Amino acid sequence: MSRTEKAGADEMSKKDFRPDRWIYDMDAHIIDTDDDILPFLDQRYQKRNGSLLALDEWHRGVIRRPRAPQNLTERLRVLDEEGVICSVLFPSRAMDVNTMRDKAFVAAYCEAYNSFVADLCRKAPALKGMAVLPFDNVSAAVEELTRTVSKLGLVGVVMSSYGLQEHIGSVKYWPIYEEMERLNVHMGIHNSIQGGPIGDLRADTFMYQHTVGRPVATMTDCAALIYSGVVEKFPRLRVSFLEARVAWVPYWMEHMDRKWEKRRSDAPLLKRRPSEYMTGGNFFYSAEPDEKALPYVLERIGEDVIIFASDYPHGGSAFTGDVLRRDDVSERAKNKILRENGIRLLGYDIQSLESKSGLQSAS
Repeated sequence: MSRTEKAGADEMSKKDFRPDRWIYDMDAHIIDTDDDILPFLDQRYQKRNGSLLALDEWHRGVIRRPRAPQNLTERLRVLDEEGVICSVLFPSRAMDVNTMRDKAFVAAYCEAYNSFVADLCRKAPALKGMAVLPFDNVSAAVEELTRTVSKLGLVGVVMSSYGLQEHIGSVKYWPIYEEMERLNVHMGIHNSIQGGPIGDLRADTFMYQHTVGRPVATMTDCAALIYSGVVEKFPRLRVSFLEARVAWVPYWMEHMDRKWEKRRSDAPLLKRRPSEYMTGGNFFYSAEPDEKALPYVLERIGEDVIIFASDYPHGGSAFTGDVLRRDDVSERAKNKILRENGIRLLGYDIQSLESKSGLQSAS
């Protein structure tokens, strides 16, 4: 019996309709290495000395991958055990490619990584890759985005804002968002632990930086997209905010509303309160299965914008059964978190997606 089935054994009367595989995991990871990227990398960069990407000081010598699968077969076995029908793959090291200053190399690396992850996903239809883009080389980013979606079949774009020249709401990046909207793919905001506060060097331990970095960067990116008017200029653009838990969302809604009420002239494109954009159906937020605040957040922002993100196989990654075991979250909310909201974020037709994957539908 799978972990998911065991977790649901005491609630079978409400779960009998569920097939073995029905869950949409909106943030899993590839443990990408130089050896993975090199076969796809432009010949000009094949003989670079040292590692292809710089490694920040916090990750040197830190072992954070105790569950890393040794091969594709092992990864797929875990998906079966967890009841996962669709696993959206983010990179690990390539997340921070935009911290590199050689923009020509960044563009080449993005192209190589995207080709690598697309090649992997072709071997297992349940795996869906996210693209990395050279955001500060906008024309190259738009061109690569078009290639990754139309030719490689990738399902969205990774946004890790640390290292970018401007905040992510800047008009500079709007051509990228326009193309994302045209192609009907989403942006996954998944910041590095070194992502915030920008320029702050006070953290003196891994725990300190790991605690502060990603949440600060995530809230910064949320404010940038709203105050800049990206939410108005691209009303069909879907965005997920990952690995920052969900308890911050009600706080940030209230905080941003208060600031906007006093300084509306600083955000002239907005037609609604910031909180209305945050709960309007275009922004999605990943919850941790053990978050004590989850019932309150569900009550405060609704059931339609919270998604499941395992972070597998990174350290501390979640199990689907941890969500199913909760007795303070309704069955309806569990279905939306584990399945329906992920489908909406992807922008897919459910029957078409699962038919192509050769997987059983829960409908």
